Amino acid sequence: MAGQPASAVRRASTAAVRLEGLTLRYGGRTALDAVTFDVGHGELFALLGPNGSGKSTLLRILSTLLRPGSGRALIDGVDVSEAPAAARHRLGVVFQAPSVDGKLSVMENLRFQGYLYGLSGKALTARIDTLLERFALGERRRDMAGKLSGGLRRRVELAKALLHRPRVLLLDEPSTGLDLPSRQAFWQTLDELRGEDALTVVVASHLMDEAERCGRVALLDGGRLVAVDTPGALKQELGDTVMTLEASDPAALLELLTQRMGLQGVVQDGTVRLSGTADPALAPRLLAEFPEQISALRLGRPTLADVFLVRTGHAMATEPEPAETA
Repeated sequence: MAGQPASAVRRASTAAVRLEGLTLRYGGRTALDAVTFDVGHGELFALLGPNGSGKSTLLRILSTLLRPGSGRALIDGVDVSEAPAAARHRLGVVFQAPSVDGKLSVMENLRFQGYLYGLSGKALTARIDTLLERFALGERRRDMAGKLSGGLRRRVELAKALLHRPRVLLLDEPSTGLDLPSRQAFWQTLDELRGEDALTVVVASHLMDEAERCGRVALLDGGRLVAVDTPGALKQELGDTVMTLEASDPAALLELLTQRMGLQGVVQDGTVRLSGTADPALAPRLLAEFPEQISALRLGRPTLADVFLVRTGHAMATEPEPAETA
């Protein structure tokens, strides 16, 4: 590409997104610690972790808003630090904070977005019409964006991000503030887009059910890459079952389990969740030895929350957010 260093633009045949030892530190705090992984073309890929795990920092680097301290990040073969303009043309980005201008109509929001990418005239109008139809916004084209519901605003933001036909779509907590039906509709739209356009989608989320929908997931904790694999493969490492114990004093129960039986776990949502594979044969022994402490015992399938617990030694704390209807 003219005007760019030869090393900055190189086609990566197997990776839509490539991270190579990506590291960033703020003073004494490490936001990202030598993170390395690839995302293949057409993948739906999740970045899963609690607040402060490095998800948003990673997306800000990929979207050219931050430069890493060391390592490199490539979008479709383009180094985002050495050739940010070329990288941005390959990217669509929807951040957690709303990006639509509430004082402009839906049509005006899309038209000004097109101007930023050098689109104009009939080609821009045709592209806008296509996206308005695609996202069922045709009847809303003249509505002020600020008066739309949360679900409709998310559709406008997706349309803006896809206007210039990017190869990679970055989404930061995309369903924040949406109710369950709106979230389901949003994810259905993403699935359809990937099927139609072979779009690569990278989603940063703290929601387990969203990560479960993705082909692969990267677990992040304190800036470190904890694991990368399919949700099924990660959960399979824990075996078939996990054990949850209800107690009036879960912290005291966990201390007894550790002292007397060497069991490890965490107190989560007012229960004791044991780490690792749970042997169903252990259940009657626990109930017999701690009849006063254990009020209920449940065996269930492992979740990504269990994987995070086993890999990091602590639960993945999440903060509930208010929902807004579509």
